[in-house]
Amino acid sequence: MTPAIDLDTDVLELTGRIRTASNATFLGSIGGVQVVYKPITGEKPLWDFPDGNLAGREVAAYAVSQSFGWNVVPRTWLRDGPMGPGMVQLWQDADPDQDAVDLVSADAVPGEGWRQVLEGSDEKGRPVALIHEDSAALRRMAVFDIVVNNADRKGYHILAMKDGHRHGVDHGVTFHTEHKLRTVLWGWLGDELTSDELAGIDRVMTHLTGELRVTLADLIGAAEIDALAARCTRLRAEACFPAPEGDMSAVPWPLF
Repeated sequence: MTPAIDLDTDVLELTGRIRTASNATFLGSIGGVQVVYKPITGEKPLWDFPDGNLAGREVAAYAVSQSFGWNVVPRTWLRDGPMGPGMVQLWQDADPDQDAVDLVSADAVPGEGWRQVLEGSDEKGRPVALIHEDSAALRRMAVFDIVVNNADRKGYHILAMKDGHRHGVDHGVTFHTEHKLRTVLWGWLGDELTSDELAGIDRVMTHLTGELRVTLADLIGAAEIDALAARCTRLRAEACFPAPEGDMSAVPWPLF
């Protein structure tokens, strides 16, 4: 009988490195299960987030995703690895033939099934438009991002799966107490939330009175947990997709 794989304690072997990532990010394998590994020692300091805390924020984002019940974030946990403790996440095989977010010529924006976010110019001065699909799966991700205050929802942080599901990855800059929402998913601005989306927020709010708050207490600060609860309350009361706030850019850069 083949022994069961223990993702927490079995050896994590490195198989490659993702060099496009801003922080040290590796591909790995635990008993044949493919994972992404981000050691805390490889995190670059940020001026507005605590040092050595990005891995914890990624795990906190997974915990909130679980409370929503939408499987937005792939399984993510903290464990030791070849370069010390860090975040580990199950690898996802995205469909290379699908793009949930895209840049297209401004005169070729598709209609039904897509939402336009903004217009601009490419490196050759040609007018282009940032668009994303109009799907229930992507709407759920947008709601999730509002709640966790995601400061970096780039296009390539959205994994389009073959079955139509959409996973979100790279959640190290989340849960700030100040408004930090930067995302490419602005296409539903002002639209009312669906009953399913409101029910998801209700689940998070309920869990924040119990087990979820306990889990998050080991990962982010108390003030950040309170801010998370306040964002849920506000979004639930307004029941629609909010507009950008403040003077900062509403979209991340680069977009992808």
